[in-house]
Amino acid sequence: MARRFNRPASIFALLYFATLLGTVLGLVQVVQIPLGALPEDSQRLSATPIWHFIHVLGGSAFGLLGPIQFSRVLMGKYGLLHRVIGRVFVVSGAMISLSSLGLLWHFPDTYSVAVNIGRLLFGLALGVALTMAMLAIRRRDFARHRNWMIRAYAVGIGTTIISMIFFPIYAITGEPPKGLVADILFLGSWLGCILFAEGLVRRI
Repeated sequence: MARRFNRPASIFALLYFATLLGTVLGLVQVVQIPLGALPEDSQRLSATPIWHFIHVLGGSAFGLLGPIQFSRVLMGKYGLLHRVIGRVFVVSGAMISLSSLGLLWHFPDTYSVAVNIGRLLFGLALGVALTMAMLAIRRRDFARHRNWMIRAYAVGIGTTIISMIFFPIYAITGEPPKGLVADILFLGSWLGCILFAEGLVRRI
């Protein structure tokens, strides 16, 4: 089992599965906003659609390009393509960071204080991780660059991990988790994703 998990194909499949649900849900909302078909609990997004569009666009590109960007084959044999995709990846991450802060600014009452603090810190952390990765590559420090890119990816896909937990609960009960349970699931999922990436960084 451990060998199977370590195969590149298995890792790619796992990463894409982790980002697929959040990407699909976001794209559905992008279509629903101009049609006026948003569900009641998401109506707020129609007030500032531009931030949501930027968030979904950046998140979709970030989630799709991330697993490809970490491929050793791409880095080793197709260096130019790796650099081009890397620039798009960084821009996508910056879009996520800025739009998440924009959404937090416009909708401060959507979540609890604890979750909003988490959203603020994670949004800033993504920007910091991407900046550190770019500074490292300018110094030709490839190992540090890779490590900070892994950290950035973990922060960036944190919301998709949360979607994987919240969506089944919503589908079964008809409403998303609320209160302290929701806060623990929200922050715990994001932190778990970041801790997993940090463990990976220390192993490679």
